[in-house]
Amino acid sequence: MKEKEDSSIAMAEGDGEGVTLGDLKKKMADFAKERDWDQFHSPRNLLLALVGEVGELSEIFQWRGEVPRGLPGWDEKEKEHLGEELSDVLLYLVRLADVCGVDLGGAALRKMEINARKYPVQYCKGSSKKYIHYASENSGSNGSTDEL
Repeated sequence: MKEKEDSSIAMAEGDGEGVTLGDLKKKMADFAKERDWDQFHSPRNLLLALVGEVGELSEIFQWRGEVPRGLPGWDEKEKEHLGEELSDVLLYLVRLADVCGVDLGGAALRKMEINARKYPVQYCKGSSKKYIHYASENSGSNGSTDEL
């Protein structure tokens, strides 16, 4: 008899472009629940696991020098490994946000709005300077960034 397919990892056919953070959140919660791993998924433990995965992701780029967009010269096996490590980071981040009760999508959109105010196009286009540079040049004498 064929084993029942694990519902938390069953994926629809496709390339993953339509997957939402909500989909990943549910799949991760189901995955943990089916294995009775909720007991281990404290914010601290998930954060440490996330940091470990970021380290594994960093190892892929270590000693390669600057890597151009599109990863020219990388073979499919290297790109697949990169995808796996990027996925580990994403999945732990989504799980951490869920366990902490943070709406990750909403928080990301709010952060993008904050960054848009901190880095107005008219002041920072083409520059990699930190926002405090623009705040000091374009604020009043009180150093406030409210005008940006």
